[in-house]
Amino acid sequence: MDFIPGPNKPKHPDSYIFLGFHHVAALMKEGLGIWDAPEDVVFLSYPFLHLGTADGPGMTYLNGLTGHSGAFRCRFYCAVKGCRKEGGNHYYPALLKPNNYNVPGCDHGDVDGSHLPSANIVEYQTALRKVLSSRTAAQHKENKKDTGITKPSIFSGFPTDRTLGVPTCFGADLMHLISLNLTDLLLGLWCGTIQRDPLDKDEWDWVVLTGNTWKEHGRRVVELRPYLPGSFDRPPRNPAEKISSSYKAWEYLTYIFGAGPALLMGILPDKYWQNYCKLVRGVRLVHQRSVTEEQLIEAHKLLVEFVQEFEELYYQRKATRLHFCRQSIHALLHLVPEVIHLGPGVYYTQ
Repeated sequence: MDFIPGPNKPKHPDSYIFLGFHHVAALMKEGLGIWDAPEDVVFLSYPFLHLGTADGPGMTYLNGLTGHSGAFRCRFYCAVKGCRKEGGNHYYPALLKPNNYNVPGCDHGDVDGSHLPSANIVEYQTALRKVLSSRTAAQHKENKKDTGITKPSIFSGFPTDRTLGVPTCFGADLMHLISLNLTDLLLGLWCGTIQRDPLDKDEWDWVVLTGNTWKEHGRRVVELRPYLPGSFDRPPRNPAEKISSSYKAWEYLTYIFGAGPALLMGILPDKYWQNYCKLVRGVRLVHQRSVTEEQLIEAHKLLVEFVQEFEELYYQRKATRLHFCRQSIHALLHLVPEVIHLGPGVYYTQ
């Protein structure tokens, strides 16, 4: 089931989701009578709600977690706590602790991205009870910050034997993660359009897609068209001219994760290009409809290396660059474990 509240939906989505969920929950308990015509018998079918999916902002309505700015912001409910800039309230899931960093509540050490803790239903329920025990608004705010939980999920109302359980019944979101959020971050870095902290005075040697180089690169993207099969749907337009004009997710996917490594070879400095190629290879593997154990091992190794190197190359343990460490980077570390847990993502994500 996919529920993404829009701008014209009620402020409290549970109020309208409840109506449909109540009916589904009743069928889970009582069963749905179905007539088997060839056998001329009536049997009971009990629905199983496999997954609830949504984009990042929409998922907070379903899972009841704090969302993309919270200290525990991961949609997979892992225990990695984010870091915030001094004086700020937005947390970023950096694996490496910034240098000379002493922000209260965020001064934990480095995190090993290759072995992130997975969501645990028992730990989630314990944390949820802590939130529900809040007696005042101030206490709720503190407990929410400590646990990453805002409220109970409406999915908790289903019979426990008819779902995967909260929070493991919420899958990944490959479309927004790969085709939109990651490409926005990478192009923002390479074009130099990402926000620069006023205190960040160092040179950004990765900013290469500017001026005539950007225009020529855009022209080469357009030249791909005759060589793309019709099954690729919409071919990518010139990013130098159309990137801000409703560039489609499929265009980004073909551009950045299809032809990008060839088009950017010799333009991106080698260390950034090699890091980017690891991302592309890992993403291509997890996008397959059928994937082997060996390929999953390779994909996880490449994605972990990409994330670790990304922080070393771009973020460089500088608190002024914490905003480079977005949730879209962190989520890559969960993609292969999610394939093991639920199967290839192309079958159940947007």
